[in-house]
Amino acid sequence: MPPDAPLLDVAALSVSFHAESGVARVLDEVSLSLRPGEIMGLVGESGCGKTTLARAVLGVLPPNAAIDRGRIVFAGEDLLALSPSEAASRIRGRAITFIPQDPYGSFSPLFTVGDQLAELMRWKSPERQPGEGGYSRARRQRDRERAVAMLRAVQLPDPERLIAKYPHELSGGQRQRVMIAMALLPEPKLVIADEPTTALDVTIQAQILKLLRGLIAAHGASVLFTTHDLGAAWEICDRVTVMYAGQEAETAAVATFFTRPAHPYGRMLLDSLPTQGSALRGIPGEVPNPFAPPSGCRFHPRCPRAAADCVAIHPAARAPAIGHSVRCHHPYLDARAEPAR
Repeated sequence: MPPDAPLLDVAALSVSFHAESGVARVLDEVSLSLRPGEIMGLVGESGCGKTTLARAVLGVLPPNAAIDRGRIVFAGEDLLALSPSEAASRIRGRAITFIPQDPYGSFSPLFTVGDQLAELMRWKSPERQPGEGGYSRARRQRDRERAVAMLRAVQLPDPERLIAKYPHELSGGQRQRVMIAMALLPEPKLVIADEPTTALDVTIQAQILKLLRGLIAAHGASVLFTTHDLGAAWEICDRVTVMYAGQEAETAAVATFFTRPAHPYGRMLLDSLPTQGSALRGIPGEVPNPFAPPSGCRFHPRCPRAAADCVAIHPAARAPAIGHSVRCHHPYLDARAEPAR
Protein backbone atom coordinates (compact mmCIF):
# COMPACT_ATOMS: atom_id res chain seq x y z
CA MET A 1 0.00 0.00 0.00
CA PRO A 2 1.50 3.41 -0.97
CA PRO A 3 2.35 5.56 2.08
CA ASP A 4 -0.16 8.27 1.12
CA ALA A 5 -2.98 5.84 0.29
CA PRO A 6 -6.08 5.71 2.52
CA LEU A 7 -6.36 2.72 4.82
CA LEU A 8 -10.03 2.34 3.87
CA ASP A 9 -11.57 3.53 0.61
CA VAL A 10 -15.30 3.01 0.04
CA ALA A 11 -16.37 3.99 -3.48
CA ALA A 12 -19.97 4.33 -4.77
CA LEU A 13 -21.23 1.60 -2.43
CA SER A 14 -24.91 0.66 -2.82
CA VAL A 15 -26.64 -1.85 -0.53
CA SER A 16 -30.24 -3.06 -0.73
CA PHE A 17 -32.38 -4.92 1.78
CA HIS A 18 -34.96 -7.33 0.40
CA ALA A 19 -38.19 -7.65 2.38
CA GLU A 20 -41.77 -8.78 1.83
CA SER A 21 -42.82 -5.18 1.22
CA GLY A 22 -40.18 -4.62 -1.46
CA VAL A 23 -36.55 -3.61 -1.88
CA ALA A 24 -35.05 -0.83 0.22
CA ARG A 25 -31.89 0.88 -1.08
CA VAL A 26 -30.34 1.64 2.32
CA LEU A 27 -27.01 2.83 0.89
CA ASP A 28 -27.03 4.77 -2.35
CA GLU A 29 -23.57 5.23 -3.93
CA VAL A 30 -21.82 6.15 -0.69
CA SER A 31 -18.14 7.07 -0.82
CA LEU A 32 -15.66 7.83 1.95
CA SER A 33 -12.02 7.31 2.82
CA LEU A 34 -10.21 6.81 6.10
CA ARG A 35 -6.55 7.63 6.65
CA PRO A 36 -4.15 5.56 8.78
CA GLY A 37 -4.37 6.61 12.42
CA GLU A 38 -7.52 8.68 11.89
CA ILE A 39 -10.85 8.64 13.72
CA MET A 40 -13.66 9.19 11.23
CA GLY A 41 -17.16 9.83 12.54
CA LEU A 42 -20.21 8.57 10.66
CA VAL A 43 -22.89 10.98 11.82
CA GLY A 44 -26.61 10.96 11.17
CA GLU A 45 -30.07 10.19 12.43
CA SER A 46 -31.20 6.65 13.22
CA GLY A 47 -31.86 4.80 9.97
CA CYS A 48 -29.53 6.92 7.83
CA GLY A 49 -27.37 3.91 6.91
CA LYS A 50 -24.30 4.46 9.06
CA THR A 51 -24.51 1.08 10.81
CA THR A 52 -25.19 -0.68 7.49
CA LEU A 53 -22.07 0.95 6.05
CA ALA A 54 -20.01 -0.15 9.04
CA ARG A 55 -21.31 -3.71 8.79
CA ALA A 56 -20.66 -3.80 5.04
CA VAL A 57 -17.03 -2.95 5.71
CA LEU A 58 -16.85 -5.64 8.39
CA GLY A 59 -18.61 -8.15 6.12
CA VAL A 60 -21.48 -8.99 8.46
CA LEU A 61 -24.55 -7.80 6.57
CA PRO A 62 -27.74 -9.79 7.24
CA PRO A 63 -28.82 -12.52 4.78
CA ASN A 64 -31.50 -10.33 3.18
CA ALA A 65 -28.95 -7.64 2.26
CA ALA A 66 -27.18 -7.41 -1.09
CA ILE A 67 -24.30 -5.23 -2.25
CA ASP A 68 -25.51 -3.94 -5.61
CA ARG A 69 -22.36 -2.10 -6.66
CA GLY A 70 -19.25 -0.33 -5.41
CA ARG A 71 -15.88 -1.15 -3.88
CA ILE A 72 -14.51 -1.51 -0.34
CA VAL A 73 -10.72 -1.36 -0.47
CA PHE A 74 -8.89 -1.98 2.80
CA ALA A 75 -5.09 -1.72 3.02
CA GLY A 76 -4.97 -1.95 -0.78
CA GLU A 77 -7.16 -5.07 -0.93
CA ASP A 78 -10.71 -5.28 -2.30
CA LEU A 79 -12.71 -6.84 0.52
CA LEU A 80 -15.63 -7.67 -1.77
CA ALA A 81 -13.36 -9.90 -3.84
CA LEU A 82 -12.41 -12.11 -0.87
CA SER A 83 -14.10 -15.42 -0.16
CA PRO A 84 -16.11 -15.55 3.09
CA SER A 85 -13.60 -17.96 4.67
CA GLU A 86 -10.62 -15.78 3.76
CA ALA A 87 -12.33 -12.64 5.07
CA ALA A 88 -13.16 -14.43 8.33
CA SER A 89 -9.66 -15.81 8.87
CA ARG A 90 -7.51 -12.83 7.80
CA ILE A 91 -9.63 -9.69 8.07
CA ARG A 92 -12.69 -9.86 10.31
CA GLY A 93 -11.77 -9.92 13.99
CA ARG A 94 -8.07 -9.48 13.23
CA ALA A 95 -7.20 -6.63 10.85
CA ILE A 96 -10.69 -5.13 11.38
CA THR A 97 -12.40 -5.43 14.75
CA PHE A 98 -15.73 -4.27 16.15
CA ILE A 99 -16.99 -2.53 19.28
CA PRO A 100 -20.79 -2.97 19.55
CA GLN A 101 -23.17 -0.42 21.00
CA ASP A 102 -24.74 -2.79 23.51
CA PRO A 103 -22.35 -3.89 26.28
CA TYR A 104 -25.23 -5.75 27.94
CA GLY A 105 -26.10 -8.17 25.14
CA SER A 106 -22.68 -8.66 23.58
CA PHE A 107 -21.39 -11.33 25.98
CA SER A 108 -22.55 -14.85 26.57
CA PRO A 109 -24.04 -15.01 30.08
CA LEU A 110 -22.90 -18.64 30.44
CA PHE A 111 -19.12 -18.10 30.44
CA THR A 112 -16.76 -15.99 32.49
CA VAL A 113 -15.04 -12.94 31.06
CA GLY A 114 -11.77 -14.88 31.09
CA ASP A 115 -13.29 -17.77 29.12
CA GLN A 116 -14.57 -15.37 26.46
CA LEU A 117 -11.23 -13.58 26.25
CA ALA A 118 -9.48 -16.94 25.89
CA GLU A 119 -11.81 -18.00 23.07
CA LEU A 120 -11.13 -14.73 21.25
CA MET A 121 -7.36 -15.11 21.61
CA ARG A 122 -7.41 -18.75 20.55
CA TRP A 123 -8.53 -17.71 17.06
CA LYS A 124 -7.58 -14.04 16.74
CA SER A 125 -4.34 -13.69 18.73
CA PRO A 126 -1.54 -11.84 16.90
CA GLU A 127 0.62 -14.89 17.65
CA ARG A 128 -1.68 -17.34 15.89
CA GLN A 129 -0.18 -18.58 12.62
CA PRO A 130 -2.27 -19.29 9.48
CA GLY A 131 -3.55 -22.84 9.52
CA GLU A 132 -2.62 -23.39 13.17
CA GLY A 133 -5.03 -25.95 14.59
CA GLY A 134 -4.19 -26.46 18.25
CA TYR A 135 -3.77 -24.08 21.14
CA SER A 136 -0.54 -24.80 22.97
CA ARG A 137 -0.22 -24.24 26.70
CA ALA A 138 2.65 -21.80 26.14
CA ARG A 139 0.67 -19.60 23.73
CA ARG A 140 -2.39 -19.79 25.95
CA GLN A 141 -0.37 -18.44 28.86
CA ARG A 142 1.13 -15.64 26.75
CA ASP A 143 -2.33 -14.74 25.43
CA ARG A 144 -3.70 -14.66 28.97
CA GLU A 145 -0.92 -12.30 30.05
CA ARG A 146 -1.63 -10.12 27.03
CA ALA A 147 -5.34 -10.01 27.89
CA VAL A 148 -4.70 -9.10 31.52
CA ALA A 149 -2.33 -6.31 30.44
CA MET A 150 -4.98 -4.95 28.04
CA LEU A 151 -7.62 -4.98 30.79
CA ARG A 152 -5.25 -2.83 32.84
CA ALA A 153 -4.78 -0.54 29.85
CA VAL A 154 -8.53 0.07 29.67
CA GLN A 155 -8.37 1.04 33.35
CA LEU A 156 -10.15 -1.95 34.86
CA PRO A 157 -8.94 -2.55 38.42
CA ASP A 158 -7.71 -5.98 39.54
CA PRO A 159 -8.04 -7.68 36.11
CA GLU A 160 -6.84 -11.03 37.52
CA ARG A 161 -9.94 -11.11 39.67
CA LEU A 162 -12.22 -9.61 37.03
CA ILE A 163 -11.61 -12.36 34.46
CA ALA A 164 -13.07 -14.89 36.87
CA LYS A 165 -16.40 -13.01 36.91
CA TYR A 166 -19.46 -13.49 34.73
CA PRO A 167 -20.64 -10.57 32.57
CA HIS A 168 -23.70 -9.90 34.76
CA GLU A 169 -21.34 -9.16 37.66
CA LEU A 170 -19.83 -6.19 35.79
CA SER A 171 -21.32 -2.73 35.38
CA GLY A 172 -22.19 -1.37 31.92
CA GLY A 173 -19.07 0.77 31.85
CA GLN A 174 -16.89 -2.18 32.84
CA ARG A 175 -18.43 -4.36 30.14
CA GLN A 176 -17.79 -1.69 27.52
CA ARG A 177 -14.16 -1.40 28.65
CA VAL A 178 -13.82 -5.16 28.23
CA MET A 179 -15.30 -4.80 24.73
CA ILE A 180 -12.70 -2.14 23.89
CA ALA A 181 -9.97 -4.44 25.20
CA MET A 182 -11.27 -7.31 23.06
CA ALA A 183 -11.28 -5.07 19.98
CA LEU A 184 -7.65 -4.03 20.53
CA LEU A 185 -6.18 -7.41 21.54
CA PRO A 186 -5.81 -8.72 17.94
CA GLU A 187 -3.76 -5.56 17.14
CA PRO A 188 -6.09 -4.41 14.34
CA LYS A 189 -5.46 -1.73 11.74
CA LEU A 190 -9.10 -0.62 11.85
CA VAL A 191 -11.63 -0.58 14.69
CA ILE A 192 -15.31 -0.10 13.88
CA ALA A 193 -17.09 1.41 16.89
CA ASP A 194 -20.86 1.29 16.45
CA GLU A 195 -22.26 3.92 18.82
CA PRO A 196 -20.23 2.41 21.69
CA THR A 197 -21.51 4.84 24.35
CA THR A 198 -25.24 4.80 23.53
CA ALA A 199 -26.20 2.42 26.35
CA LEU A 200 -24.12 4.23 29.00
CA ASP A 201 -24.96 7.16 31.23
CA VAL A 202 -23.47 10.56 30.44
CA THR A 203 -20.58 10.52 32.93
CA ILE A 204 -19.46 7.06 31.82
CA GLN A 205 -19.77 8.13 28.15
CA ALA A 206 -17.19 10.87 28.67
CA GLN A 207 -14.78 8.45 30.36
CA ILE A 208 -15.13 5.87 27.60
CA LEU A 209 -14.59 8.43 24.82
CA LYS A 210 -11.44 9.78 26.46
CA LEU A 211 -10.16 6.26 27.07
CA LEU A 212 -10.91 5.12 23.52
CA ARG A 213 -9.14 8.08 21.91
CA GLY A 214 -6.05 7.59 24.05
CA LEU A 215 -5.85 3.86 23.38
CA ILE A 216 -6.34 4.26 19.65
CA ALA A 217 -3.52 6.81 19.50
CA ALA A 218 -1.27 4.50 21.53
CA HIS A 219 -1.95 1.49 19.29
CA GLY A 220 -1.82 3.38 15.96
CA ALA A 221 -5.17 2.05 14.72
CA SER A 222 -7.83 3.88 12.73
CA VAL A 223 -11.46 4.10 13.85
CA LEU A 224 -14.76 4.28 12.00
CA PHE A 225 -16.98 5.73 14.74
CA THR A 226 -20.73 5.69 14.09
CA THR A 227 -22.85 8.00 16.21
CA HIS A 228 -25.98 10.13 16.23
CA ASP A 229 -24.46 12.20 19.04
CA LEU A 230 -22.79 15.32 17.64
CA GLY A 231 -21.17 15.98 21.02
CA ALA A 232 -19.41 12.61 20.89
CA ALA A 233 -18.25 13.33 17.34
CA TRP A 234 -16.84 16.69 18.46
CA GLU A 235 -14.96 15.06 21.34
CA ILE A 236 -13.34 12.09 19.61
CA CYS A 237 -13.28 12.46 15.81
CA ASP A 238 -10.73 14.00 13.47
CA ARG A 239 -13.18 14.15 10.54
CA VAL A 240 -16.87 13.46 10.11
CA THR A 241 -19.00 12.16 7.28
CA VAL A 242 -22.63 13.24 7.64
CA MET A 243 -25.15 10.78 6.21
CA TYR A 244 -28.79 11.26 5.33
CA ALA A 245 -31.20 8.57 4.10
CA GLY A 246 -28.47 6.32 2.76
CA GLN A 247 -26.40 9.02 1.04
CA GLU A 248 -23.34 10.80 2.35
CA ALA A 249 -24.02 14.53 2.46
CA GLU A 250 -20.79 16.08 3.68
CA THR A 251 -17.28 15.15 4.78
CA ALA A 252 -15.04 17.60 6.61
CA ALA A 253 -12.61 18.04 9.48
CA VAL A 254 -14.50 18.34 12.75
CA ALA A 255 -13.60 22.01 13.24
CA THR A 256 -14.66 22.79 9.68
CA PHE A 257 -17.99 21.02 9.94
CA PHE A 258 -18.93 22.64 13.25
CA THR A 259 -18.04 26.15 12.02
CA ARG A 260 -18.70 25.98 8.26
CA PRO A 261 -21.25 23.26 7.45
CA ALA A 262 -21.91 23.48 3.74
CA HIS A 263 -24.81 21.07 3.26
CA PRO A 264 -28.25 22.38 4.30
CA TYR A 265 -28.89 19.16 6.23
CA GLY A 266 -25.65 19.55 8.19
CA ARG A 267 -26.49 23.16 9.01
CA MET A 268 -30.04 22.32 10.10
CA LEU A 269 -28.74 19.39 12.14
CA LEU A 270 -26.39 21.69 14.05
CA ASP A 271 -29.08 24.34 14.42
CA SER A 272 -31.35 21.76 16.04
CA LEU A 273 -28.95 21.34 18.98
CA PRO A 274 -30.41 22.91 22.13
CA THR A 275 -28.74 26.09 23.37
CA GLN A 276 -29.38 28.12 26.50
CA GLY A 277 -32.05 30.75 26.06
CA SER A 278 -33.31 29.62 22.65
CA ALA A 279 -36.34 27.59 21.65
CA LEU A 280 -35.94 24.03 20.44
CA ARG A 281 -35.78 23.73 16.66
CA GLY A 282 -36.27 20.63 14.59
CA ILE A 283 -36.00 19.83 10.90
CA PRO A 284 -39.40 20.12 9.17
CA GLY A 285 -40.72 17.10 7.30
CA GLU A 286 -39.96 13.42 7.66
CA VAL A 287 -37.13 11.06 6.82
CA PRO A 288 -38.00 9.44 3.47
CA ASN A 289 -39.30 5.92 3.14
CA PRO A 290 -36.35 3.69 2.10
CA PHE A 291 -38.71 1.61 -0.06
CA ALA A 292 -39.74 4.68 -2.08
CA PRO A 293 -37.01 7.32 -1.68
CA PRO A 294 -37.23 10.67 -3.49
CA SER A 295 -35.27 11.14 -6.69
CA GLY A 296 -32.14 13.23 -6.92
CA CYS A 297 -30.91 14.48 -3.57
CA ARG A 298 -32.86 12.60 -0.92
CA PHE A 299 -32.97 15.68 1.32
CA HIS A 300 -34.69 17.90 -1.25
CA PRO A 301 -38.27 17.47 0.14
CA ARG A 302 -37.11 19.03 3.43
CA CYS A 303 -34.48 21.44 2.09
CA PRO A 304 -35.04 25.22 2.11
CA ARG A 305 -32.63 25.62 -0.83
CA ALA A 306 -34.08 22.90 -3.07
CA ALA A 307 -34.45 23.68 -6.78
CA ALA A 308 -35.34 21.72 -9.91
CA ASP A 309 -31.89 20.19 -10.26
CA CYS A 310 -32.09 18.85 -6.68
CA VAL A 311 -35.22 16.91 -7.59
CA ALA A 312 -33.86 15.42 -10.80
CA ILE A 313 -30.13 14.85 -10.25
CA HIS A 314 -28.18 13.17 -7.47
CA PRO A 315 -25.50 15.78 -6.75
CA ALA A 316 -21.84 14.99 -7.35
CA ALA A 317 -19.29 15.78 -4.66
CA ARG A 318 -17.75 19.24 -4.74
CA ALA A 319 -14.99 20.73 -2.61
CA PRO A 320 -15.68 24.14 -0.99
CA ALA A 321 -12.16 23.95 0.49
CA ILE A 322 -9.24 21.52 0.78
CA GLY A 323 -10.35 18.47 2.75
CA HIS A 324 -14.01 19.48 2.63
CA SER A 325 -16.46 17.61 0.40
CA VAL A 326 -20.20 18.21 0.01
CA ARG A 327 -22.85 16.58 -2.18
CA CYS A 328 -25.20 19.49 -2.81
CA HIS A 329 -26.22 21.56 -5.82
CA HIS A 330 -26.66 24.70 -3.71
CA PRO A 331 -24.39 24.48 -0.64
CA TYR A 332 -23.77 27.18 1.92
CA LEU A 333 -20.30 28.65 1.51
CA ASP A 334 -20.36 31.17 4.37
CA ALA A 335 -18.98 30.57 7.87
CA ARG A 336 -21.07 30.31 11.00
CA ALA A 337 -20.45 32.94 13.64
CA GLU A 338 -19.73 30.41 16.41
CA PRO A 339 -18.95 26.68 16.42
CA ALA A 340 -21.88 24.54 17.50
CA ARG A 341 -21.36 22.06 20.32
